[in-house]
Amino acid sequence: MGDDVTHAVVTGGAGFVGSHLVDELLGSGFRVTVVDDFSTGVRRNLDHHRADDRFELHSVDLKQGLPAIEDADVVFHLASRASPGDFRSHGVDIALTNSVGTNRVLDLALEQDATVVLASTSEVYGDPEVHPQPESYVGHVSVRGARSPYDIGKRFGETLGMAYARQFDLDVRTVRIFNTYGPRMRPDDGRVVPTFVSQALSGDPLTVHGDGTQTRSFCYVSDLVTGLVEVAREPSMDGDVVNLGNDEEITILALARRIRELVDRSPEIVHVDGRPDDPTKRRPDLTRARERLDWQPTTPLDEGLRRTIEDLRGRLET
Repeated sequence: MGDDVTHAVVTGGAGFVGSHLVDELLGSGFRVTVVDDFSTGVRRNLDHHRADDRFELHSVDLKQGLPAIEDADVVFHLASRASPGDFRSHGVDIALTNSVGTNRVLDLALEQDATVVLASTSEVYGDPEVHPQPESYVGHVSVRGARSPYDIGKRFGETLGMAYARQFDLDVRTVRIFNTYGPRMRPDDGRVVPTFVSQALSGDPLTVHGDGTQTRSFCYVSDLVTGLVEVAREPSMDGDVVNLGNDEEITILALARRIRELVDRSPEIVHVDGRPDDPTKRRPDLTRARERLDWQPTTPLDEGLRRTIEDLRGRLET
C-alpha cells in the first residue's frame, strides 16, 4: 500500500484513539468510513466531520456483522474496550470483539484486497520479564487473570491476523500500542492519566494503586496516530509487527505528583490496594519503529499533560 490510498475504514473510530486517527486521515486526504457501536466512543468526537462528504459513519456492533462497505484500501481495526476497569465488567464483550469482531474485519479486508492495520497492545507482553520489550519478546501472560479477556483477546487477534496473512496472503500489519493519553479520554475511563487529572481538577485525593513504583511510558495521542498512518504507508510492514509508544519511563507516583503540579492544586496522594495482574514495568523498545518507519514520539510529557488537562477541565466544567 502506498500514497495513492484514498479509502480508509476505521473500526472504533468514535473512540479516543480512533477519532484522532480519523482527524489525521481526513487531514491527509483520505476518504474515511467509521464503524463504531458507541459502547465507549462518543459522537461528539466526530461531530466536526459531519459536513465532510469524504466522511461516513455507521453505528454497528461489528460482532454482529459489518455494513456494506465498498472499495476499502485500508482497514484500521481499533474497536475494543481498553480500560482496565472494563476488563472484569465487560470481559465477554472484550474477548468477543477481539475474536469474532476481528474475524469479520479480516474477512472484509480479504473480500476487498485491503490492507489491515491491526491494533494490538503492549498488554500482550503481560507482566514482562524483559525490559524494555522488543517485538520478539513472547511475553509473560496469565490466561485466567483479571486482564486476560483483553490480553489474550489481543493475542488471539494477532494469531488470527497472521493466519489470514499466511493462508490467504492478506496484508496484515500489527501495531502493539503502549500507554496513550490525550484529549477526548473519558473522565471515568479508569486509566491512570484521566483518573489523576479528574481527581486533581475536582480537588479529590489522587489514588495510587500499590506503592506507586510501577512504571509506564506515556505516548501522546497525536504521535501515536502519525505512527499508525506510517505503518499503513510503509510497504515493508506487510506481515510484520511494530511497537508504538513512548520509551521515556515514569513511575505512577511520579506521574501523580507531575499532574498535581500542572493542575496547580495540592490534593492528597493516597495509596490503595494494587490491582490484580498489574504489570510492574512497561516500556517499548522502539528500535524497529525508528528504523523502519522513521518514527518516534515528539510531544514532551508535560506538554501533552497540559493539553489533556485543559481538555478535561473544559468538559468537566460543562
